[in-house]
Amino acid sequence: MASWAEVILIVLFSLRVSLSATLLSAAWSLPLAFLAARGLRAARVLVGVCEGLVGVPTVLVGLVLYMLLSRHGPLGGLGVLYTPTAIVIGESILVTPIITAVGYRVLKRSIDRFGELALSLGASEARAFLFSLQESLPGLLSVLLMGFSRAIGELGVALMVGGNIRGYTRTMTTAIALEVSKGEFGEAIVLGIMLVAIMLASSLIIYVLGREEA
Repeated sequence: MASWAEVILIVLFSLRVSLSATLLSAAWSLPLAFLAARGLRAARVLVGVCEGLVGVPTVLVGLVLYMLLSRHGPLGGLGVLYTPTAIVIGESILVTPIITAVGYRVLKRSIDRFGELALSLGASEARAFLFSLQESLPGLLSVLLMGFSRAIGELGVALMVGGNIRGYTRTMTTAIALEVSKGEFGEAIVLGIMLVAIMLASSLIIYVLGREEA
């Protein structure tokens, strides 16, 4: 079994890449969700596509990204295959459907509920929009936590484009898979418990934010 120092590094690395992937995905997912909530038809079509891709297998995303980033792929010149950057890119693509689809529902509900209320009370469209956006913040934070939980718990992308390189691209899930394949369950159990604890903590925060939004 690896030392506790190595286990902690694996956990911290997993948290870092998953958080980075979630924030990167949010940079394009939330604006798309907002445009759809505001009624832009093209954006609503894309949100519908995202809803259909929420459950896409992680290995499929990993395979497509591997083919793009491999030496003979169209993006092979970037030289990011088997690096943390590749994992961040892959996980950001993986969580895009869930952040976009759920973010759209949060924003649409907020605009319909609070935006219309503000307009009926005489607020300008700009103030009504800002008010509805402010009211949707707890829900949007919950959406980001959902994306983070999806990212930190995935295996296919991290393994296929990260390579599970010790001390460089090894995440909690790839480390668990490696230890199980070797028949050494000690570290796998420890990492599994930590992973479940992180996901439960995320779920608890989502629950609390959901009550505040209600």
